[in-house]
Amino acid sequence: MIPLHRPEQAQTPTAIALGSFDGLHEGHRRVIAAAVEAAEPPLVPTVVSFWPHPREVLFGEPRLRLDLPAEKLHLLEPLGIRQLVLVPFTTELAALSPEAFVEQVLVAQLQARLVVVGENFRFGQGRSGDAEALGRIGARHGMAVQVLPMFADSQERLSSSRIRRALADAELQQAAQLLGRPYRFGGRVVRGRGLGRDLGWPTANLQVDGRKFLPQEGVYAAWVWHRGERLAGVMNLGPQPTVDPTAPSAVEVHLLGRQLQLEGADLTVEPVALLRHQRRFDSLDALVAQIGADAAQAEALLAAPVGSAGGVGVAQAPADEGGDRSQQQNP
Repeated sequence: MIPLHRPEQAQTPTAIALGSFDGLHEGHRRVIAAAVEAAEPPLVPTVVSFWPHPREVLFGEPRLRLDLPAEKLHLLEPLGIRQLVLVPFTTELAALSPEAFVEQVLVAQLQARLVVVGENFRFGQGRSGDAEALGRIGARHGMAVQVLPMFADSQERLSSSRIRRALADAELQQAAQLLGRPYRFGGRVVRGRGLGRDLGWPTANLQVDGRKFLPQEGVYAAWVWHRGERLAGVMNLGPQPTVDPTAPSAVEVHLLGRQLQLEGADLTVEPVALLRHQRRFDSLDALVAQIGADAAQAEALLAAPVGSAGGVGVAQAPADEGGDRSQQQNP
C-alpha cells in the first residue's frame, strides 16, 4: 500500500495532483492521471490534500468525508500514485499568502516540479489565489502548472457535493455512478446490548469513524465483507425508535443465513438499496414481524441476477477500507 506522509516526510522531487479529491470521482481521476503521466523519473507521482478540512479550522464546521485517508490510499494506488501527502491545515497555514504557500510548502518541502489542479482550485490567505496565480507564481520557481477544466456529465458538473446529495437521498445507484464504484464504509464490531439477539435477530454493532459521511438513516439491503467474503445482510442505520427511543444513532448489521462470531472483526458494508425509513412500532411483536419482512425483501433483492430488474452485484472484493482508528462509538 502506498504511504501516507506529512510534507516533511515526502519522497521528493514530486509531480503533484493538488486538491481535496473527496470521493475520487472521474473529474478527480483526470487531474491525478495528468500528474501521473507527467511524472517522469525522478519525479514521484503524488497526491497532496489538506487535513482537516479548512472550514473545520476556520469556521468550526464539521465536514464529513466520503473517503477517509486510509481508504483513499487503497483507491489511489491503482491510479499510479506513489504517496499521499496530507498537509496539516492550521490557522498559520491559512494565513500564508499564495506566494508563501507555494514557496514554503510546494517548493521548499515537496520540491514540486509539476502541479496539476482543477480550474476551480483556490489557495492562500482568504482563498485569494486561483489556478492562474498558481501558474504565475510557479513559473518564478521553475514549477510547471497544468490546469484542467471541470468535468461534467449530461446533467451538471461532477462534484463531491452531488455524491453527498445522492447518499443523503439514499440514491445509492446514482452515488455509485458518480463515484465510479460502489459506496462503502468500514467499521469494527463492538459489543452491544444484545437487544437484537433477544428479539431473534442478532446484529453486529459497528464502530464507525465519526468523520465518515453516511447515507440517509433507514433500513437497507447490504453486502457485508468479512475476511474477503461477501455476505448478504440487512443494515439498520439510525436510532432505535421502538426498542430504545433515547439511544443514539447506530450502525447494526444482521447477516442473512449466516451466524459468525464477529466481535472485534473489521467489516466493510456496501448498502445496496433502502428498504424503508425508520418508524416506531406499537409493539415488539410488530417490530419483529417487520424485521422478518425486511430480511425477506433484502434476501430476494440481493439474490437477483446482476442486470435483472432490481438486481445488484459487485464483481470484486473491496480493499481493506477501515479508515483511521480514532472512531466514534455507535452503541
